[in-house]
Amino acid sequence: MILAAIIAVTGGVAFGRYLSSLPDPSGEGPLRPVLLAAFALERGRVLAETDLRTGHVPASYLPPEALDDPRRAVGRTLLTRLAAGEPLTETRLGRAGGGPVGSLVPDGFRAFPVASSLPATALRAGDRVDVLATFAGGQPHTETLVAGAEVLTLLGSSGGGASGPGGVSATDVSGGSETELTVMLLVTPEDAERLAYARAFADLALSIAPTP
Repeated sequence: MILAAIIAVTGGVAFGRYLSSLPDPSGEGPLRPVLLAAFALERGRVLAETDLRTGHVPASYLPPEALDDPRRAVGRTLLTRLAAGEPLTETRLGRAGGGPVGSLVPDGFRAFPVASSLPATALRAGDRVDVLATFAGGQPHTETLVAGAEVLTLLGSSGGGASGPGGVSATDVSGGSETELTVMLLVTPEDAERLAYARAFADLALSIAPTP
């Protein structure tokens, strides 16, 4: 009876190995580990270990450049919003070692801060705004300096100086009041120069454009 039991166990192990060597009839492949968003994560968030969990998906469903090691993600900035349970990929993360704002800026663009009296709840990342400059003096006038600039992120709060991504407040960026909302805009280097020049001689204001 003991010999029969040993033979049965050995045969079962061998049969299990044989089955595992057969091609997957579903075509989905073996399960692979992948990092998933533990809950909904907004663009611009600097990832912490608690923001992520490890899940398993069939190899054929694994997104390109999917990450499975939290050490490659923690401390980096999200470039897009992630829904709860959505896989994390390298393409959704800012450059390693970049700051919470700089890592969001694509090549060829600049992040430019504009102080605004708008409430923080009026805007969110991805919205579009026009930048208006009002010049005083002998011939007061207002002109549109930049049209349809993308809101990169919000820093500070019109309600009391709440911090933005990475704990950066409005005072850290513009030197203004902590009760001011600072809107970081994604602009070209040329537009950044025009905005900086105009700010020395005019009051800048934001006009919210339709969502594209």
